[in-house]
Amino acid sequence: MIQNILTENVENYLKTLQPDTIDTFLLQKGSIRGSLLHGTRMVHEMQANHGTGILETYILGHAYIAVGLLTSMLKGNDKIGISVECAGPAKGFDVEASARGDVRGYLRQNPIPIEKPLESFDMSPFFGPGFLTLTRALEGSRQPVTGQTMMRNGSIAKDLSNHFLESEQTPTLFFLSIQFDKKGNIAGAGGLFLQVMPGANDKILSRVEAAACSMPSMGQWFAESGSTKELMQNVFSDFSPEIIGTRDINFFCSCERSRFLNFISSLTGETRKSVLEEGPFPLLTTCNNCGTIYSFSREEVHSVLSNINTANE
Repeated sequence: MIQNILTENVENYLKTLQPDTIDTFLLQKGSIRGSLLHGTRMVHEMQANHGTGILETYILGHAYIAVGLLTSMLKGNDKIGISVECAGPAKGFDVEASARGDVRGYLRQNPIPIEKPLESFDMSPFFGPGFLTLTRALEGSRQPVTGQTMMRNGSIAKDLSNHFLESEQTPTLFFLSIQFDKKGNIAGAGGLFLQVMPGANDKILSRVEAAACSMPSMGQWFAESGSTKELMQNVFSDFSPEIIGTRDINFFCSCERSRFLNFISSLTGETRKSVLEEGPFPLLTTCNNCGTIYSFSREEVHSVLSNINTANE
């Protein structure tokens, strides 16, 4: 991945904030598990690489935060992904994260067409009817585990909560937050994930939910240099919070230039002939997951394709 450089003003601003992290925790003696994520830098870097506007940053940023929160369920080399396919102008998205806290993914429509200026952050008109799919690729498993539910709310947080209830019969809550300043710049970004553990009292989630609903805007909290640990203690002090893990969360893609060159070398038939004769050069390839553009000169392309010709003679 080639990470686009953030502006000096953005870098200076990010240095005033707490680092991006995700804390995994338990409440009420293990009755509730959850994770609390600060991802302001992650969303800034995502925006820089994908070239997203405010609307696109809001939707894709929420998706990044959501899948980042779910890394608290992973271990080893596990991966988890969320995809939405919908009929609205946003078309949907595909995002994934690893147990290491590396997050990547893209919008299926960027930019998203709009008929008039945004009047609110109600995203339901941009999603419309559709499906949400959650995929877990667990280390050692032959096949990923996939579950799919209909989108009912046009809200990533609400539809993910509904997915866990319908697909896994597990009461779950998501809170996702991105705060923009008056100029439309990302000020703060974060999220909260809560899930009832087996055998827990049925009323515990409603009590914890009430506490979570009373918390300040996470985006604003992190924009004011608040930390995940302070927020957790402030909001859930009545539920004996216990942090059981902390890790970094990052915008990162494992794509490499060599992989795209290998893809070019695999071209055959009319496609290979067209590239050799018409280019255009430099030949540009783009990684959907991170927006990185890899450029290949005429000489590089002819070299790898000519090697194939020589080997086949």
